[in-house]
Amino acid sequence: MEFTKMHGLGNDFIVIYGEQALPGNAAELAVKWCDRYFGIGADGLVYILPSERADYRMRIINSDGSEAEQCGNAIRCVAKYVYDHGYVKREEITIETLGAGVQKIAIQAENGKAALMTVDMGEPVLSGLRIPTTIDAAQVVDVPLEADGETFRFTAVSMGNPHCVIYVDDAVHFDLHAWGPKLEAHPLFPKKVNVEFATVLDRKTIDMRVWERGAGPTLACGTGACATLVSSVLNGKTDREAEVRLKGGSLFIKWNEADNRIYMTGPAAFVFAGHTDPAA
Repeated sequence: MEFTKMHGLGNDFIVIYGEQALPGNAAELAVKWCDRYFGIGADGLVYILPSERADYRMRIINSDGSEAEQCGNAIRCVAKYVYDHGYVKREEITIETLGAGVQKIAIQAENGKAALMTVDMGEPVLSGLRIPTTIDAAQVVDVPLEADGETFRFTAVSMGNPHCVIYVDDAVHFDLHAWGPKLEAHPLFPKKVNVEFATVLDRKTIDMRVWERGAGPTLACGTGACATLVSSVLNGKTDREAEVRLKGGSLFIKWNEADNRIYMTGPAAFVFAGHTDPAA
C-alpha cells in the first residue's frame, strides 16, 4: 500500500489515497503504522475517500485507534494533497468531515503547490451537552474543574470535536504529561476531550500547548487553536482575530462576527512518500 507522510505545523499524519471506503481494520493499522519505533510514525492515519457531498471525504484515526471527528491540521494536509496532485484544480475546494460536515478550504498557491490554506471551520458549538460535557448550560465558560486534588477553571468549545481550554501562567513549559491524561478522561467529558493550556500574551497573541484526545501531546492542533480563540473571546481576553502560537508554529484564527464562523489559516507540508504491507 502506498502512503504519504505529511504534517501541519508538526502535527503529522500518514495519508492514504485511493481507497473507496474506510477499511474494517483501520484502527489496527493506525496503532501499528503510527508507532514511532516499530512503524512509520505519526499522530494519526488519514484516509482521503470519495464523497457524494464534497470534493473528497476525510476520515482520521488517532494513533491509539480511536476515530477523530475533525482535525484542523489534517484537513489542510488533505487539501494540499489533492491540490498538489492535480485531483482538484480549483483554489477553493470542499472536504467532508465526520464531525463538522462539509468544510470549504481556500488555497494560496506558490509555484503550483498549495502553500497556505484558509479553512472555514464552521460555527463553534457552545452548548454544554452538545460539546459534549455533563453540564446542561448554554455556555460552559470559566467553570471549575477538580482533578487529583487541584482545581482548574475551564471553558468548553466544540469545533466538531470537544475541547477544554484552561488558562495557565506559562503554557510553553506546562507539564502536559502530568495533567493531560487526567483531564482528557475526566468524568465531565463523556466522550473524553482535547485539552488546551493557554497563556494570553496580548489581545492578538496566545501561546497554547495541547494534549490531544487519542494522541497525547502534539506539536499543533488546528481545532484546538480555534477553540482557544473562541474561549479567549468569551472570557474577554482577546480580540476576535489572533495568532495562536503552538510548539510547531503559528495558526491565524478569526471568529467572524458577521457569520459566526471560524476561519483558520496555516500551512501544510509533504514529508515523504513510501509503501508498506498492511498484512506485515
